[in-house]
Amino acid sequence: MHPQVNPPSLAEQAYLFVRDQLVMLDIPPGSPIAEEELGTALGMGRTPIREALKRLESERLVVAYPRRGTFATDVNISDLAHISEVRRTLEPMATAAAAARATAADRATLTELRAGLDAGVPDGDNAELLRTDLALHRAIYRCVHNPYLEDTLIRYDNLATRIWGVFVPRLSGMAGHVDEHVPLLTAIIEGDAEKAAALTLEHVTGFEAAIRALI
Repeated sequence: MHPQVNPPSLAEQAYLFVRDQLVMLDIPPGSPIAEEELGTALGMGRTPIREALKRLESERLVVAYPRRGTFATDVNISDLAHISEVRRTLEPMATAAAAARATAADRATLTELRAGLDAGVPDGDNAELLRTDLALHRAIYRCVHNPYLEDTLIRYDNLATRIWGVFVPRLSGMAGHVDEHVPLLTAIIEGDAEKAAALTLEHVTGFEAAIRALI
């Protein structure tokens, strides 16, 4: 008998929806957050929307100004070094843990994702590249089986993805960046923690270098 899973609260639903709108830049950096429009789109009142926005503010995705309202945070390239420092520290540790802790079901999920990558993501379809990259990272983070670390990893990956979203029109060969997940997924599936950590560090460092090359 499977344990009962409670459905997400309205505030959680609002949080997840607005978060990914911000991460994918569907809500552009610096733009105002229209609480009433979000409530209408989601079919809920302002209270859960406001709860979600408070959470998103703590994650540096929105900023609230007295008497002005709430806005999507700007994407500042100066944040790249800080975000990358955290990711270079945490991500290799996390993928090593995923390789050691992933369940049989986790490994089956990662195997399916790897098969999808083998079909290829078209270079130039920037939105699809971003969505695929997010889905891969979040699937790997779930395999760590540490909710506190998972939340932290998602938070910094979201911030990094916003930077990528701003610069991706000027980047070339980013489908190859996504394809780098194939050997990483293989290392996790096969339980090779050391290789997973090394590939992750290379992946995160390569992302930072690609963005810096444009500055």
